[in-house]
Amino acid sequence: MWPMLVPKIERYHELERMLVDPEVGTNPTRYGTLAKEFSSLGKLVKPALEYEQIIETVKQAETLRAAEADPEMQAYAAEEVNTLKKQLAALKDRVEDMLLVEPGEDYSSLIVEIRAGTGGDEAAIFAGDLYEMYTRYARTQGWNIEGIEVSLGEAGGFKEIVFSVSGESVFQQLRYESGGHRVQRVPKTETQGRIHTSAATVAVLPEPDEVQVEIKPGDLEVETMRAGGAGGQHVNKTESAIRLWYKKGTPEQIEVKCQDGRSQHKNKEQAMRVLRSRIFEFQQEKLHRERSENRKGQIGTGSRTDRIRTYNFPQNRVTDHRINLTVHTLDTVIMGEIAGLIGAMREYDKKQRLGQL
Repeated sequence: MWPMLVPKIERYHELERMLVDPEVGTNPTRYGTLAKEFSSLGKLVKPALEYEQIIETVKQAETLRAAEADPEMQAYAAEEVNTLKKQLAALKDRVEDMLLVEPGEDYSSLIVEIRAGTGGDEAAIFAGDLYEMYTRYARTQGWNIEGIEVSLGEAGGFKEIVFSVSGESVFQQLRYESGGHRVQRVPKTETQGRIHTSAATVAVLPEPDEVQVEIKPGDLEVETMRAGGAGGQHVNKTESAIRLWYKKGTPEQIEVKCQDGRSQHKNKEQAMRVLRSRIFEFQQEKLHRERSENRKGQIGTGSRTDRIRTYNFPQNRVTDHRINLTVHTLDTVIMGEIAGLIGAMREYDKKQRLGQL
């Protein structure tokens, strides 16, 4: 048994008892809260309990095989043991993968923000490359992508692009991508053939629902305005753009602007999604810092300020600085084949959480 699962299993059984308590059943709000926690914990606890049950079954089958005199029955018992051990290996991997995500944090929708950093036009072009890399990978996973806000770069790419990604296991896969991404290459505009270094930041924000992050009207300032940029007469002549300001429980005022939708209602809805995610990001970073004090090491806080990866085009090299991993497959990585990089991060984080590093 995994030691860190013991309190979760105890809580699971406690909730199981509470949910059949008549007093809890007469309180719909409390029952709903407990049922949600029970269901979330069950995703992790049930496979762990099944793992323990199979271990006992394996012990019984091995005892039977040792005591059995009939060769045919011994062979049957041996085959059963082998089958059960394969099930154990699969369950072990499943449980340990799930340990990477706290119960209640298995978000099915994310807000991804990519911003050009230092490097001028080249940084914006690189931000566009990162967007293409993530959207290509998302398509291979069968995820849905929805654009929210975009600011185009003058020479291509994006000064900023915000989009949502939703689908199964999206949080487990993309949670490690937040941080600073650096590119080293010869820009198309460079006549001397010199390598330039530019940067972009990526923020991967879980998209909470209205219950997880409550925004009261009194904590919010709303401004409507005419949208600027490309989009035709409608975009420029109607006050469809929305800007939101929020400051409550955060060190700085959070500002969100959205103008890409054709209607004010749609833009406000999209802006509220981004705002909830940014508020939630602040809350999660605080929680992460508290949890990290008890961990042997950190793979990064997920902050936008952490430099996590360098993409060196002349050497066809990608380096993940958090785990000292270097691969020479940048040509395929930038085309969306990032499963290997994500898998290495997941494996490293798993070993940390299991105390193997």
